[in-house]
Amino acid sequence: MSSQTGLAPVNALGPTPTSPTARSLWRGGRGALSIALLVVLVAVGGVLLGGGQGEGKPLDPESTSLSGARGLAQLLRAEGVRVVRVTSVTEAVEAAGTPKAPGGSMLLLGDTSFLTEEEADQLASTPADRLVVGAQPYLGRLAPGVSPGPETRARSREPRCALPAAVRAGSVYLGGTTFTAPSWATGCYPADGSPSLVRYEEAGRTITVVGDGQFMSNLRLAEDGNAALAMNLAGTRPTLVWLVAPETPPTVSATPPTLYDLIPSAVVWAVVQLAVVVLLLALWQGRRLGPVVTERLPVVVRAAETVEGRARLYRARRARDRAVSALRTGFVDRVTPRLGLPVGAGPEAVVGAIAERTGQPAAYVGSALYGRAPADEAGLIAVAAYLDMLERQVRES
Repeated sequence: MSSQTGLAPVNALGPTPTSPTARSLWRGGRGALSIALLVVLVAVGGVLLGGGQGEGKPLDPESTSLSGARGLAQLLRAEGVRVVRVTSVTEAVEAAGTPKAPGGSMLLLGDTSFLTEEEADQLASTPADRLVVGAQPYLGRLAPGVSPGPETRARSREPRCALPAAVRAGSVYLGGTTFTAPSWATGCYPADGSPSLVRYEEAGRTITVVGDGQFMSNLRLAEDGNAALAMNLAGTRPTLVWLVAPETPPTVSATPPTLYDLIPSAVVWAVVQLAVVVLLLALWQGRRLGPVVTERLPVVVRAAETVEGRARLYRARRARDRAVSALRTGFVDRVTPRLGLPVGAGPEAVVGAIAERTGQPAAYVGSALYGRAPADEAGLIAVAAYLDMLERQVRES
């Protein structure tokens, strides 16, 4: 059909299928891949930023963290030792001074930095055996005659002494602080010539000092003979009173907390991570848009391209009524001046003039111009061809 009818022929062939290429696969999947990477970065950031939260105190018999000692406490309880966890000197003195089980008790001291001199003296006066772990600020009171020496790196060491508890355990992950002990004391696990474990008798009590408590922690308990030495040292009495640093009491402020103070710290980190994600997403999308391109206007478009584009739109939407209406309107606008009819002439005048000029039956002409829209594409093509023939005859007559 001629381009003057306002409708151009449409290619009946669909798009040619092609095999996906690496570039097309990358373009199609880079969005999902970028989102997945961002999620992984957020998760890793959350672990790194919040990984320190929730850890218990070092050598806490109720803590399951790597530095805690719940594993050792469970082993001692399985052997019948009564483990009593206390957080104050008053509780420790009461539990260690009046043991419920016959055979006495042992007092395990890991962190004594929160004690005062008077409290240290109270602990030293208890009749219970004593196991002091690490260099303590009141070591001279808790273990008379023992003084701290140089620090050494913790590693697997041999006992090199005749102490039965150490001989049975064998090599142990020990080090930390070394000690200078009384002449009657037994020193084991030497480092640079000084022992890192000292045991001696004093006033009817057994006092043991070790330079580092890592061998008692959940992390190191299963290595070498660590569990054996820990149980041999801490499980010699029916009752083990385990002193742990108390929780830091909350500070009472005179002014009420603000809304920002009530927000948990994890929320702040989450907002920071989301801001980073939004920034990276904005940078990624901004690169895809590219620079601004200026274009001179108006843009000249060929008439054939406009006709073909409109025809493809009509076909894609199956708008045969719109297509046939455009064909009929363009046909009437072009042939009315040639027939000598005024603008806006009625359908009867237009049909009669065309039938008289071309010799075509008025019924056919009226159906082509004012009939119902075609039911399929074949009918639309037939109407377009008939109108093209009528226009040619009117032009040549």
